Amino acid sequence: MKKKSDSAVNRRNFLKSSGKVAAAGTLLSQLPIERVAHAAVSDTVSVALVGCGGRGSGAVAQIRNTKGNTKLVAVADVNAKKAKDRVAGYKKQFNDWVDVPEDRIFGGLDGYKSAIDSGADLVVIATPPGFKPQQFEYAVKAGKHIFCEKPVASDAPGVRRVLAATQEAKKKNLMVGIGLQRRHEERYINNVKMLHDGAIGEINLMRVYWNGRGIWYRDRTPDQTEMAFQCNNWYHFIWASGDQICEQHIHNLDVGNWVMQGYPVSANGMGGGEMRQVGKTYGDRTKTQIFDHTFVEYTYANGHKMYSQGRHLGGNQTFSHVAEYAHGSKGTCKLAKAIVPSKGDPILIKGKGGGHQQEQTDLIEALSKGEIYNEGEYGAKATFTAILGREACYSGRELKWDDLLQKGHDYCPGIDDWTVDSAPPTMRGADGKYPVPRPGFWDPFA
Repeated sequence: MKKKSDSAVNRRNFLKSSGKVAAAGTLLSQLPIERVAHAAVSDTVSVALVGCGGRGSGAVAQIRNTKGNTKLVAVADVNAKKAKDRVAGYKKQFNDWVDVPEDRIFGGLDGYKSAIDSGADLVVIATPPGFKPQQFEYAVKAGKHIFCEKPVASDAPGVRRVLAATQEAKKKNLMVGIGLQRRHEERYINNVKMLHDGAIGEINLMRVYWNGRGIWYRDRTPDQTEMAFQCNNWYHFIWASGDQICEQHIHNLDVGNWVMQGYPVSANGMGGGEMRQVGKTYGDRTKTQIFDHTFVEYTYANGHKMYSQGRHLGGNQTFSHVAEYAHGSKGTCKLAKAIVPSKGDPILIKGKGGGHQQEQTDLIEALSKGEIYNEGEYGAKATFTAILGREACYSGRELKWDDLLQKGHDYCPGIDDWTVDSAPPTMRGADGKYPVPRPGFWDPFA
């Protein structure tokens, strides 16, 4: 047995060497347990941000708020000016926590490579979902620890890339955090454990909702290429966002899978985009191509169901609701709120929320100790749950998980070679409108 003095491997060596473990075996298996549990915390975790939108900015601020020693060292965004402005804002807000000189600020669709190669230990990927598979894959190849926002892809080929890269990350002993923050909230963790322990008996139905009233839209500017315009309005394009069911409703679908302890084997659904809200206009297909409502019936291998509602419908009279409900043989539950057993009094769920901060606190704390976890698989499968439901709604067909995962439509063909001057995969027709999937006609395998 090695003596404790023989294991003088500090956290800096761990961070730098963990990406090279594949050839030498798992790093943690080479270290005495006490060294892993009490790794030095004096060194700094350097962070590169890829994607300077609201969620990326939020993740960076939350990393800054942890007790770990961290520092921002590189930033990339498709819009170089946005990246520079964001760094300037960070410096005013966080002062010397930001160590990002001008030569570590990168623009363009390939700027992520330079940011990942900048020497950072941890890469935060917060770009539109269509771009995440290539960026996730590149970060794993570079041996970087990763925090990747959800969803991790917009189509089946992208999910396959992330699943494959996740396995490589495990071989290299790389940290992979995914932005499904409910998994880190105490109230959800406590609630799901109670359900798994039989609080409402056998769970045979989940109902999940993300019903909202609309999203932002950014006007086209004269100097923008079509690719730049679509990247700036990424939520409105299927290839970029995956539609509302992926971009927002994924949280609720993930909770459903978590409670069900598995993933659907099939789905059927319905939806449309007749009243898609864009600013103060409705149904303007010169601006958007995604649906404004979806309803999906998911079926699990045991025959149990999950019913899903996702909407973007404006107006004060519409039903806005974001929640998850479990139905069992001995009662019901509103997740993170209360269990209502068939007999007895309701049980209020205890525990904190604040998942966006907690997921970064957990990640930096674990990384500082050398305790690696990998959330890539359930992040990819939660994403694919949303894609399966979306394609069922687009096509009007019942779809099988395995079939769609292996043969589903490629929304981002040739993405690794795109530039801001490339033609995006979706273009307006002669009538000036973007194409919209038509249930009954859309082929999810074409």
